[in-house]
Amino acid sequence: MNKSKRHLLLILDGWGIAEDPSVSAVDAADTPFVDRLFDQYPHGVLRASGLGVGLPEGQMGNSEVGHINDQKLHLMGCFSDGGVHSHLEHLYGLLELAWREGLAPAQVNVHAFTDGRDTDPHGGVDYVRQFQERADEIGVGRLVSIVGRYYAMDRDERWDRTEWAYRLLTEGEGDVFHDPVEALEASYANDITDEFVEPRRIRVDDETAFGEHGTRVEDGDAVIYYNFRSDRARQLTRAFTEADFEGFERERLDDLEFVMMSPYDDEFDLPVAFDKLNLDGTLGEVISKRGGRQLRAAETEKYAHVTYFFSGGREEPFEGEDRILVPSPKVDTYDLQPEMSAPEVAARVSDALQEENYNLAVLNFANPDMVGHTGDFDAAVAACEAIDQCAQRVVEAARENGSSVNIIADHGNADKLKNPDGSPHTAHTTALVPHIILKDGFEGPVQDGKLGDVAPTILALLDEEIPDAMNGDVLVPTEQAAAS
Repeated sequence: MNKSKRHLLLILDGWGIAEDPSVSAVDAADTPFVDRLFDQYPHGVLRASGLGVGLPEGQMGNSEVGHINDQKLHLMGCFSDGGVHSHLEHLYGLLELAWREGLAPAQVNVHAFTDGRDTDPHGGVDYVRQFQERADEIGVGRLVSIVGRYYAMDRDERWDRTEWAYRLLTEGEGDVFHDPVEALEASYANDITDEFVEPRRIRVDDETAFGEHGTRVEDGDAVIYYNFRSDRARQLTRAFTEADFEGFERERLDDLEFVMMSPYDDEFDLPVAFDKLNLDGTLGEVISKRGGRQLRAAETEKYAHVTYFFSGGREEPFEGEDRILVPSPKVDTYDLQPEMSAPEVAARVSDALQEENYNLAVLNFANPDMVGHTGDFDAAVAACEAIDQCAQRVVEAARENGSSVNIIADHGNADKLKNPDGSPHTAHTTALVPHIILKDGFEGPVQDGKLGDVAPTILALLDEEIPDAMNGDVLVPTEQAAAS
């Protein structure tokens, strides 16, 4: 490829275009740089949810039981229909499979990792009631423990959180309730929402039907982790399965059959229910095969997104690919530090863009999404303002080095921080997201499209041939893009 051609893809994670500006931190924030880009440069909007990204319409943008005889099957995962890490319909499918395999009702335990981040913060009660109805209809499955995803699904090596969840699942450590609805309502009464629910053990009538501790994960049991997304499933999987686990002290369970819904890590030698599809011809692969150099950069919270996910499920870098990882701040929730590590990310990427000639640089700023998930409006405003300053630094560095720029978001979040009743909204949204293009001589227009159109559009801006595997649309006039 033409080594003099350079491009920056800047992803403002969670920066949606609000349907109602009055509840939008994006609109409330003072963002002079991004505002100026909208005023002065060609732009359009992208669909980042539903059918536009291969999900069900309206969906936000994300059989190993036959061997069991007198042992237990444990189904654990994110307990919602958020569709980002899991979906309750998958859990119900597993319950139906267990029933067809002849498992007894007391043999199938469900451990709920309440959501409240990609769904309503108080939606857990409704999910519990829905589960109870469906489990009764199917004939198997009982809810035996509840803990918030803050603990069970940590991905930043805060092993104390993972340990809380592990002790609940294996030792029954947690407050005891007879009714899961009561367990959640007790949390709500203390202003603890679904994401942060502390360990709760649910006492059931036939608790000892299969062993002295019939609701706990024990030697010889089977576990299916039904999260389909990998990043927040890895730590708990390691705690259950690794022989040389060092996150915290624990005795490894013997003869545990542990099944992952999808491949969580290449290092795990574990059964997988649905193996990954190899995605060939991704943007990064195309750049690499044509001899180009590329950079991927983010802080910890979004590092996997610009590496593993952006590369179609590939862990290792492509030839010619450099990476910048900046640790995310060690705070309980990011409303306490809404700028997160964005200033350091911006500084390091700006230096790299000026020192090196990357044909493609991919940078993710996590703040609008991660702070938006807290539901704190003022903090989300501060996050957007911090990103405006950091984006200016990076974009100016890229332009000084002759790089063209695409600015997009991957989905909405900070564009809606309040529900109609005034309560915090913490989930992703189905909002359209911005798409701004900066390139010398390029005057537009930029057509509206979907996220899948960004890669071929970037190749067009780089004057590169678009491979057949890319079936997205080019959103700019190709002759003008190549000539500019």
